[in-house]
This record gives sequence, structure tokens and C-alpha cells, in this order.
Amino acid sequence: MTQNEAEIAVAVYCASSLGHRKAFQEAAKSVGYALAEAGRPLVYGGGNKGIMGVVSGAALEKGGRVIGVVPYAMVAAGGEAEQLKGTAETNSARIALQERGREKIQHVVVNSMHERKLEMAKRACGFVGLPGGFGTFEEVLEVTTWSQLGIHNKPVIVLNILGFWEPLRSLIVQGVQEGFIQPKNAELIIFVDGPADHSEHDTYDWGKATLDALNAWKPLARPQLYNWARRMDEQEDSSVEAAT
Repeated sequence: MTQNEAEIAVAVYCASSLGHRKAFQEAAKSVGYALAEAGRPLVYGGGNKGIMGVVSGAALEKGGRVIGVVPYAMVAAGGEAEQLKGTAETNSARIALQERGREKIQHVVVNSMHERKLEMAKRACGFVGLPGGFGTFEEVLEVTTWSQLGIHNKPVIVLNILGFWEPLRSLIVQGVQEGFIQPKNAELIIFVDGPADHSEHDTYDWGKATLDALNAWKPLARPQLYNWARRMDEQEDSSVEAAT
């Protein structure tokens, strides 16, 4: 991936399961189509099943660039277990590199889940959360925390399909009310709600709404609390120089 690609690529966090609602799958397909048609690379968790498989497959179908970041343990074990089944069977949610029909995905294999999240964040200019489970929740909240701490300054967008992310919105409001979240930081996560009538969510253009939110986002003016480029060995080097 080039520097120019990283400046327009979008990391999408989502599930290795499909969920029970058609609207979730249709939204993932819409996002994949929209990113490809806009020339924005998709960065995702590398799986070929569930919502991950839908969004990446849609991007590939439209000729989009797709980068899958995969921990080596999942490749070696045969895949990321589909949470509803709890297995990593060959025909379940395995992560197979160069799978037929998906050969154009650029797979980046890393050593750990921590490295996976870091690599995805480095390769994207913004983040989109589709419905998912604990992993998706954690990924969305971690990149939000990094924005709060000044590690990066990038948009975090959640697609509130059928009100899926409504509990998170309520939790943020409560965090502000109880004094744990500064009011200005409540804006770090952008909620895309779609039509008020949820019956329209199956056919709503979530992809366009995602692009609109990304394009409308403006970097927040924030004080630089920490210099995240500093490393411990710099302090050690300074101590050595002072002692000589």
C-alpha cells in the first residue's frame, strides 16, 4: 500500500458472523460497493465469512482494492471461528489466503491481534463500524480512544443499522453525564442513523451515507497531550550522554 492509498483507505470493522437481519448484510454490501466505486481501498480483518466476507466480496465485485490484515495464529489454525458456531471448521469461517475468487485481496499477516489493530489503523484514513460482536466493539472504541489521546486524528463512523449502535450512543451520553467523558469527546464517534423508518434500512444506501460522512468530517482541533513519537531508549541515551 502506498502513502497515497493510506490517505484515502477506509478500515471497516465488522463481524465474522452474518447476524440475523438482512439489513446488516445489505449495508455491508452497500459499503463495499461504495468504497470500490469511489476508489477508496478497503482495509478489513481478512475473513471470508460473515459480514467481513460480504463487505470484502462486494468491494472485489466492483474492482476495488482490498487489504486483509490477519493474525498468523488464525491462518495457521484454519480461520477465525464464527462466533455463533464457535468453530473454525474448513467450511465455516476459515481465513484462507489466495482463496478462489478472492485472489486479488492483499493479505498482510501479522503476529498478534494487537499488531492487527495497529496495522489496520496505520493503513486507513478513517474507520467505519458495521454491526458486530465484542471484537468490533473493542476495535471501534480503541481507535476512538486513540483519537482522544492524540495518537491519531481520524474519523470514527458507526452505521446505526436498525438502531444496532443505539446502546453505545446511550453509554456515551451516560459517560458524559457522570463526568467520565468530556462533552467535546462525545463527538469523536459519528453516528449514521439512516431513515427513521427502519423498514427502509434494507434498501438504504449506507455506502453513500458512509462516504458523505467521511467527506464531511473535519479534523478536530485538539491540544497535543503527549508526544507519541518518544521512546524509552531516547531517555536512556540522554542519561548515558549526561553521565559521560
